[in-house]
Amino acid sequence: MKLDTLVKPSVLTQPVYEPGKPIEDVARELGLDPAGIIKLASNENPWGSSPLAVAAAKRALEHGELYPDGGCFSLRQKLATRWGLAAEQFIVGNGSNEIIELLGHVFLREGDEVVMAAPAFVVYKLVTRLFGATPVEVPLREWRHDLDAMAAAITPRTKLVFVCTPNNPTGTANTEAEVLAFARALPEHVVGVFDEAYAEFLVNAPDLRPLIAEGRKIICLRTFSKIYGLASLRVGYGYGSAEMCALLNRVKQPFNVNAIAQAAALAALDDSDFAEKTARENRAGLADLVRGCEGLGLEVVRSVANFMLVRVGDGERVFNALQRRGVIVRPVRSYGLPEWVRITVGTPAQNARFISELAIATRV
Repeated sequence: MKLDTLVKPSVLTQPVYEPGKPIEDVARELGLDPAGIIKLASNENPWGSSPLAVAAAKRALEHGELYPDGGCFSLRQKLATRWGLAAEQFIVGNGSNEIIELLGHVFLREGDEVVMAAPAFVVYKLVTRLFGATPVEVPLREWRHDLDAMAAAITPRTKLVFVCTPNNPTGTANTEAEVLAFARALPEHVVGVFDEAYAEFLVNAPDLRPLIAEGRKIICLRTFSKIYGLASLRVGYGYGSAEMCALLNRVKQPFNVNAIAQAAALAALDDSDFAEKTARENRAGLADLVRGCEGLGLEVVRSVANFMLVRVGDGERVFNALQRRGVIVRPVRSYGLPEWVRITVGTPAQNARFISELAIATRV
């Protein structure tokens, strides 16, 4: 008897997430010097990690023999102070991705539906299918979430609705007024999930805490991967009602966030200088990339995140051509955008290098 005959049928058809290629892999495959490769594919922080976080992580590593705090007490207390909420209104995850999966454990059964934009962060669809539910994808309108159409797509079988703003992979955002109105109109049987992974890059990010105070069935997700540069440590959090977080805590694994990540995240919250520098440099980098790409006659999607879409014709061909020249970007054919590539904002030198190489890669 073959092993796959024992597997749940849904596992055999489950899509697999494809991350941006690591520098080391590209260097090995193409025979390139890793020092000459730049990676602008995974929306990582080109300025590194928060220095305060790095120092705290090193101190925590000296006590690696001890289990971490399973309840992330200190981090939740600090988040509570930062947001003006109670510590019980936070759940900390192994990246915000884990919290998306926890929502599936708590709320999704076979036959349920989950409404999301198309394209949007692919993990929403992966988690939906993992639990046997059906993803209901609503096309974007002018590159932003079509919240009216998403509301119309809700049925009695809908359990979750995902709104990612700024959205990945487009970098576009809905306004606070639009999001608040949408959330207040959600039916009682629907949980609204608002993914704010890139919200720190906005000048004025929507504040959804009034919805929580009103008792709405929502949860907001944040991450330390982007603005604080802690992607390798995998730490994110959600905030909502105490009841919502208690339900998610019921299904999470013990010690899901390691002590080094907790210490780094705790310190990063004090590193406003690093976060502000990252956001400021990112805005300048976006402007440089837009000028460079449009100067080559290419269409771009105006982004407010730390990445942007560029229309290059044959996305896979340009992706491969850039990779051979030591520049890693992200093809987005899997998001239904075969003519586009997604570019993470880099340092000024990286951005200039990308534009120079793109000019060569897009020549027919």
